Amino acid sequence: MEELELEEEVITAWVRLTGILKNTRLTKGMIYNEAVIMLLVNRRYNEDGEGLVSFKEIVSETKMLKSLVNRTIDSLVRKNLLERCEGESDRRTTFVRPVKENLPQYLEVHRRTLEMVKKILEIVGREDAAAFVRISKRISEICPE
Repeated sequence: MEELELEEEVITAWVRLTGILKNTRLTKGMIYNEAVIMLLVNRRYNEDGEGLVSFKEIVSETKMLKSLVNRTIDSLVRKNLLERCEGESDRRTTFVRPVKENLPQYLEVHRRTLEMVKKILEIVGREDAAAFVRISKRISEICPE
C-alpha cells in the first residue's frame, strides 16, 4: 500500500482529532455543542464580568450553522445556563449571557475537560501544545466561514 500524501495525512489527522473531541465525552454532562457555546460565553464572562455574547458572534466563532446555534442556545436556556437578552445599542441583535448562579454547573464540566487537557499536555509537552494552538489559530484565520 502506498504512503498517504501529506494532504491526505492532514485530512485524516483532522478527522481523527475532531472525532476524539466530539466522542470521548470531554464534556460529560453536556452536549458537545452546548459546551462549545458555554466556553465562549464563560470566556467573555471572565473578561468583563457580564458575559454578553451576540448570536452573530457565536456563529462566527464556532463556525456552527445558525440553526444549530439557535437550537443549542434554546437547550442551554431550558437548562437555565443561558438567558437571551436584547442589546442596549441595537434591539434587533440577540444576545445571550450566563445565568450567573448556575455557572458552577458548567464550570464542573469545564473542570473535567481541563483535567483531560492537562493529561494531554503531559504526553505531548507544553511546546508542542503551544505549537498546536498557534497552528490552529492560523488555520482558523484563513479558513472560509
